Amino acid sequence: MQHDCLFCKIASGALPAHKIYEDDHILAFLDLHPIRAGHSLVIPKTHHVWFEDLPEHLATRITTCAQKIARAQKAIYKVPRVSMFYTGIHVPHAHAHVVPMHHMHDVTSSAYLHDGATAFSTPPQGDARELTDTATIISEHLIN
Repeated sequence: MQHDCLFCKIASGALPAHKIYEDDHILAFLDLHPIRAGHSLVIPKTHHVWFEDLPEHLATRITTCAQKIARAQKAIYKVPRVSMFYTGIHVPHAHAHVVPMHHMHDVTSSAYLHDGATAFSTPPQGDARELTDTATIISEHLIN
């Protein structure tokens, strides 16, 4: 446990949360600043700053829990899709967001808003050479 970490304090029970799932390894609770109703977070109980630092078994456990939450959100909110993503912007503790998408732009980038909030714009296609070079660079740096 990281003593100054908000999510470590929640995981240990030192701070309250609106819990929706808990086991020995992970905790899921509602986001206090939801994008939409039902916006949930899934965290490991052990402190890991970045999602890429999560042990594979823990990342899998988080994703499996997020899938169960997504199925529940679809049934409850009657939405066609649910988004799951990691950000790590506000709290330096790996956490997955699970957000029912009531609107096509609930969890989108400004790149998709070129034609306004009621449309879904396709951002410009990347340069083929740059995409090829980037794919090569990333694949060469993958850590098994």
